[in-house]
Amino acid sequence: MGTENWRPTASIEVLKQRAIVLQKIRQFFAERDVLEVDTPVLSHATVTDEHLHSFSTQFKHPFSPQASTLYLQTSPEFAMKRLLCAGSGAIYQICKSFRNEEAGRFHNPEFTLLEWYRPGFTHLQLMTEIDELMQMVLGCDIAERVTYQDIFKLHLGCCPLTASLSDIKTLANHYGYDELTASENNKDTLLMLLFSQHVEPQIGQDRPCFVMDFPASQAALAKISPTDPLVAERFELYFKGMELANGFHELTDGPEQLRRFEQDNTKRQNLGLDMIPIDKNFIAALHFGLPACSGVALGVDRLLMLALSCSEINHVIAFENSRA
Repeated sequence: MGTENWRPTASIEVLKQRAIVLQKIRQFFAERDVLEVDTPVLSHATVTDEHLHSFSTQFKHPFSPQASTLYLQTSPEFAMKRLLCAGSGAIYQICKSFRNEEAGRFHNPEFTLLEWYRPGFTHLQLMTEIDELMQMVLGCDIAERVTYQDIFKLHLGCCPLTASLSDIKTLANHYGYDELTASENNKDTLLMLLFSQHVEPQIGQDRPCFVMDFPASQAALAKISPTDPLVAERFELYFKGMELANGFHELTDGPEQLRRFEQDNTKRQNLGLDMIPIDKNFIAALHFGLPACSGVALGVDRLLMLALSCSEINHVIAFENSRA
């Protein structure tokens, strides 16, 4: 045959190191009495966010004339929150997640996530715990904390919260995105582009950096700040040019969450994307009652890239997509 494609993309030595890091992570949570859980990868519903793309497959049940569509989960969030509603207490999971998006230096369509939830924690307390985990795994310094507004202003000279769509378009044109701004009327899409291209590469170079207080319009599953309606209690963690984690002071309001999902689907419709079935079990669980909590999803493969000084995600996973 002559092909070497059967070989793993990570060395066996790196895979041994990977196992040691995962063991350390499990030990970290065992010491803090956080329960390890396991939830379905295939579900009848998935995220509605227009910036996330799920894989779907057909399940042919032997006793049903019609095949049903199942989705590979982009994160275990909805199922884990159902466990919290059922009284699980603090929980974590290390699992495969899937996004039907690009593959590249930092991306593989199938990847490993560490997600955990802490009832009774604010997002600020959770950030401190993430910081402790980072220091344990990477031996890095204590993370810096900045607000989205301040860091955007610092690097782009414009306030992302109060600027109008036309202000943001002018700024984007200054960076050469004229073709995009001609057709794009979603301020958040433009903010995300500017942030990822012109802010992310500048932050968290020497030590990890938490960016908090994202615009309220990018709240996703986070609460809106009780002191400032323009921002959400959401944060992201960056280190050495990579986004590592996305966390929330979790939204516990069922009707508000449903409204956000429906809004997402309207945006999808306007963009000509498929509508996504809303997770009714998740909404029902929120109606029953989600305890006040904070949660975070952290990219394990990217954390391993940092821990093992690898420049590509392929070097820390056994078989990347092209060899899977």
